[in-house]
Amino acid sequence: MALMASVAVSEARTTPKREFRGAWLHTVYQDVYARRTTAQNQDCLRRQLDSLHSAGVNAVIFQVRPQADAFYESSLEPWSCYLTRDGKAPKPYWDPLAFMVGECHARGMELHAWLNPYRVTAGARQIPPAGHIYHEHPERFVRYDGKIYFDPAIPENRRHIVAVVSDILERYDVDGIHFDDYFYPYPVRGKEFPDDKSYARYGKGMKRADWRRANVDSLIADVRRAVDASRRPWVRFGVSPFGIWRNASTDPRGSATSGLENYDGLYADVLLWAERGWVDYLLPQLYWELDHKAASYRTLIDWWAGNTCGRHLYVGQDVDRTVRAGQLDTKLGMQRARPEIEGHCWWPGYAICRNSGGVADSLAAELQHTTALVPSYPWIVSEGPWPVDGITLDGAKLSWTSAPEEGVVEDAVRFVVYRFDNASDIDVNDASAIEAVTPHCYFDAERPGYYVVTALDRVNNESAPSQPVCKP
Repeated sequence: MALMASVAVSEARTTPKREFRGAWLHTVYQDVYARRTTAQNQDCLRRQLDSLHSAGVNAVIFQVRPQADAFYESSLEPWSCYLTRDGKAPKPYWDPLAFMVGECHARGMELHAWLNPYRVTAGARQIPPAGHIYHEHPERFVRYDGKIYFDPAIPENRRHIVAVVSDILERYDVDGIHFDDYFYPYPVRGKEFPDDKSYARYGKGMKRADWRRANVDSLIADVRRAVDASRRPWVRFGVSPFGIWRNASTDPRGSATSGLENYDGLYADVLLWAERGWVDYLLPQLYWELDHKAASYRTLIDWWAGNTCGRHLYVGQDVDRTVRAGQLDTKLGMQRARPEIEGHCWWPGYAICRNSGGVADSLAAELQHTTALVPSYPWIVSEGPWPVDGITLDGAKLSWTSAPEEGVVEDAVRFVVYRFDNASDIDVNDASAIEAVTPHCYFDAERPGYYVVTALDRVNNESAPSQPVCKP
């Protein structure tokens, strides 16, 4: 065991060039947004993004639809109660989603818009604000454990949720659409989800469990089609499921665990979605300790690595729980030792921002100390963009030219700046040589050395390198 742990720690500190390093920033239950001014919110988010960027994070998953409301301007749903309380636009006006897209891209980071599909209220005392679709069509909603949800069986509800996704894709330059683990709500002992009426209308003789899964399957497939038909078909669609698909005691294909099952408890057959190409990445929430009795991280990381279904697999990591157990190095090492796993995401991202247990220091100094590029998605496009041209160095200002954007996946939207001590050292596979990822065609080259620049397209394919230029 000690030898295995040592190997894992060694793997953890060998940082790869390609790795999804996400952080979830949730807005549900975050009343602090409504208490701060616009300027205070923006300043706080900038500081948080700076902290995440310094810790090596390259993708932010920002919750823009916590409960059928919006952290952006929408004609379909009201402003979130966590932002404005009254469903009206914030004053002074700002659009958090537009703000976060701009701030993330300025730092060379991706922004994935995180939506909860079915939840309308997060507490029994909450009431949807004026203008919410619930007040117009209450018959399309159900109340479970005191909370209000869209009924997943009703086709009009699926069309509404897809329309929300399409609206975001039309108006915001996001890199991803992200659903979390909440599909049918987590079951409450002794309480049955109240869908008798819709089952009688739409069930068509199916077993109720199969019918519920089919309802969620239909939503996921419809979102996939909406992404593909949008003006931004390069946007990745990802889902972050609860960490257990099924237990082996239920299904021989399942894991050697004994916890709640996605398939049977939340009616989310995430493997089917990956197999059919409806999602671009799965990000299971493996929040448990290494040897947790019911859901061992060791067991689950192996199981998920064997069930990628041809899509990207990233691992959801619970920051506080992992740091308290002293398992940060080991967990990352186990993940990086498996080539089927292409990254991870930190929950909650705020824990990194506040350096909980020194986690940000550990990431910046060792575990994410080099810059990583988000993996590419070859099933969308597999060839890189045109190389940059006209690279020059004027004093400390490194600059280059790139083909103008045309609104296609092949557009060069980010650039990678490498620095090497000697011309003979040039190797763009060396992550330690990356100085910056930037959306700009210039960079302040402060250190002497040989500089090389590549371009990244909208799904992170990398161009051939430029000619090197030398700063004495």
